[in-house]
Amino acid sequence: MIAALDIARLGRWLDGIGVPGDGAAPVVERLTGGSQNELYTVSRAGERAVLRMPPRGADAARVSGLHRELRLLGALKGTDVPHAELIAGDAAGEVLGMPFYLMREIDGWSPAATWPTPFDRDPQRRRELAFALVDGIARLARVDWRARGLDGFGRPEQFHDRQVDRWLAFLSPYRFRELPGLDAAADWLRRHWPAGYEPGIMHGDYQFANVMYHHGTPARLAAIIDWEMTTVGDPLLDLAWALLGWDGEQPRQDGFYIDVSGMPGRSELLAHYEQVSGRSTADIDYYLVLANWKLAVVLEKSYAALVRGEAVDPKVEMFGPLVLQLLATAADLARSLPGGS
Repeated sequence: MIAALDIARLGRWLDGIGVPGDGAAPVVERLTGGSQNELYTVSRAGERAVLRMPPRGADAARVSGLHRELRLLGALKGTDVPHAELIAGDAAGEVLGMPFYLMREIDGWSPAATWPTPFDRDPQRRRELAFALVDGIARLARVDWRARGLDGFGRPEQFHDRQVDRWLAFLSPYRFRELPGLDAAADWLRRHWPAGYEPGIMHGDYQFANVMYHHGTPARLAAIIDWEMTTVGDPLLDLAWALLGWDGEQPRQDGFYIDVSGMPGRSELLAHYEQVSGRSTADIDYYLVLANWKLAVVLEKSYAALVRGEAVDPKVEMFGPLVLQLLATAADLARSLPGGS
């Protein structure tokens, strides 16, 4: 609730960090759209920013996630990665009772279930959306994370060695049904780690829903958003995550959750990623198996909660068949690759 925020203390904090309007009370309005944290617009002296903080009573994991976002956005400041620029943050939670950070407001739009005009009917314009999406994650992949002070931000050593066991352990407490393809894909992943692995910053959930575009055409990425899953790991997993709506070379009309028909073929997007990031995509099939498999495991937790009567969002019901589809895709792709069976 907005009433729970101490507007006077927030105003004094804004004074202390040099936000225009010294001494004036900020106007604070609640925003919708944050799935893990609360969002507010903060306006003063004609300047608008966005405040992000965990809800009251948030557990330690969610608070830790916000600390990670705060650190990551600080590290990205001054880079060419599209993001909401960090103004300042209160990691200790001394000002509002919970940690928070303040970032520049982005004037843009984020994809939902359908594309806005003209992207809904112009195939050429839709191609631009995909290239812009891949461009953003390619720019993130080339950031020198050590030079940006992100040592200790993740555990990049043996990243791929841990993936299967980590996510199977994540699944174990709530597994309640047979999941065909889970073990076959897991076995293949254990035996086919990528030959070359260069650690880099990962978003962790990179997809159309987690970016914003500038208004108008041509399509240009305004910001990558929702950094809850960020870490230092393998950026190529982000690329595979972004390509889940493609069936081999071709984009699917049903995509993953939005229509991607008319977008570039996968090979065109891989070439663009390589050109911008400087990274090879030769092992992309491994990452596609891992992306389908891992997302299935993550979504199964929400679906299991629905089956147990613990989830209230009716959209979660679609996760039931989607999990099976993702696992089938992972297993089928693994079987079609060298070493598959």
